[in-house]
Amino acid sequence: MVALVLIVGVASASSAAILVRLCDAPPLVIATYRLGISACIVLPLAILRYRSNFISTTPRERLTLLLSGCCLGIHFVFWITSLFHTSVASAVFLVCTNPIFVALGSWLFLKEKMRPVLALGTAVALAGAGIVTLNDLESGEHGLWGDLLALAGAASLSAYLLIGRTQRSNLRLVPYITGVYSTAATVLILLTLAEGHPFTGYSRQTYLLFLLLALIPQILGHGSINYALSRVSPSIIALAFLGEPIGSSVLAYFVLDEAPTLLLMAGSVVILFGIGLATWPRTAVETPRRGVSTGRL
Repeated sequence: MVALVLIVGVASASSAAILVRLCDAPPLVIATYRLGISACIVLPLAILRYRSNFISTTPRERLTLLLSGCCLGIHFVFWITSLFHTSVASAVFLVCTNPIFVALGSWLFLKEKMRPVLALGTAVALAGAGIVTLNDLESGEHGLWGDLLALAGAASLSAYLLIGRTQRSNLRLVPYITGVYSTAATVLILLTLAEGHPFTGYSRQTYLLFLLLALIPQILGHGSINYALSRVSPSIIALAFLGEPIGSSVLAYFVLDEAPTLLLMAGSVVILFGIGLATWPRTAVETPRRGVSTGRL
């Protein structure tokens, strides 16, 4: 069951970059609609069925949830913007270096022990990111800026994962993603208003793409990650989602006619190898810690 959930999640997440690139709207607006629609979908269910779960949370837990949602919103600002400055392949491979940032953050801030293989994998993945960036130097500052934005998206996604890591032990899946999505959507709405971007006036196709972004990569893709996270090792999930940039690159080739260069492919392979090495599981399936949700909705 979990394997099927991960397959569906990876396939769903792979569509995100393509859907974003097809949208005829500013990156901030795209991110706002993606998270806003997602929040509106899960909010009624959370209110009707999980109100008591929200009420039982402590002020500190609510603050943590808010911080986690802010980081998620910032992640989408960086990553979606990067897709308009560099190729889909570069953006998705660089943003998928987030397991490296999570590992480094766990070592620096949570005082978790860094295994030698983790340090080696981190170095290899960062070298791969350097190769990808070197490839995009040929396209000038435009491509390099996109690469930096994608890496910033990876770092902010890692902060979201690290800050919210304890929340799944106290909140079920639906109230957890409701709180995070609602916070992220609020942050994005404020940023969009501050930038003066309109929320209306886009084509019907773009509004349809907004809806698809919310339903497929967000609800189905991210929902699958959160469901599986409490049932199998995070290392297994990290390895499974290495398929996302590959799927996105294939879709970009057929839908957007973006053919990756040899240097980009070489850098991407090095990144995947480094992340795989760093997150290689010591056990295939871990027993959930005491008090951690076991995939309940």
